[in-house]
Amino acid sequence: MTKLDLFGAVHDLCPVARPDVAESETRCEACGSRMQGICSALELTELSEIEHLSKPLCLPARAALLREGQDRDVVYTITAGMVRLSRTLPEGQRQIVGFAIPGDFLGLDLSREIAFSAEAINQVNVCRFQRREFTEFLARKPHLMARLHELTAHELHHAQDHMVVLGVKNADGKVAAFLINLRDRLAKLDRVVVNVPLAMTRQDIGDYLGLTVETVSRTMTKFARQKLLVITPDGVRLLDPDKLRLMAEL
Repeated sequence: MTKLDLFGAVHDLCPVARPDVAESETRCEACGSRMQGICSALELTELSEIEHLSKPLCLPARAALLREGQDRDVVYTITAGMVRLSRTLPEGQRQIVGFAIPGDFLGLDLSREIAFSAEAINQVNVCRFQRREFTEFLARKPHLMARLHELTAHELHHAQDHMVVLGVKNADGKVAAFLINLRDRLAKLDRVVVNVPLAMTRQDIGDYLGLTVETVSRTMTKFARQKLLVITPDGVRLLDPDKLRLMAEL
């Protein structure tokens, strides 16, 4: 089986049978994002339990995982690809509220209706759970509940940081903060992150940062002229992440 790219094509990850996995190794044991997500709290002996509850899916770009306003009946953990999270404002405009990456968990909160839409940006792998079955499983696993609380606290901290970026930063600081934050999140999946893949469009980035697409493009081009980064076909290569981090903290 071809090695999983963080934001590349999905390579035969959905089938349970995998030629390079030992017969004694389960699908969940072989999952490349397991240690970054909620399942990292589970012992190997418990993985077969959660694997029995989950259904692995490969979704194409633009496929909808969740729709804002619908009843909640499924939850997801992302194992490959990137997902765009958005809400519709009262004026009908779209507000992107985040980008989910491997290890992130979607759909498990207290409200009855889904608060945001989730759409695959590129090809995405997920494990899907029926909400009722998963919450019952969660109730039997206090260590799994503790891990979920840890991830929720991390998401809240990230949301608070994003509010500061929206309210205080200039365009340079906003774009620098976006690139550094995404790089830091990816570093948890791969310790060495040189290239930051940007599966989303410049419009997506602008909607997330409260900037126009033209401003995002101009800022990226300026950073390239200043030798802070190199724009690549699939994203950017950060040449001076320390300087970008300083800009993001202004």
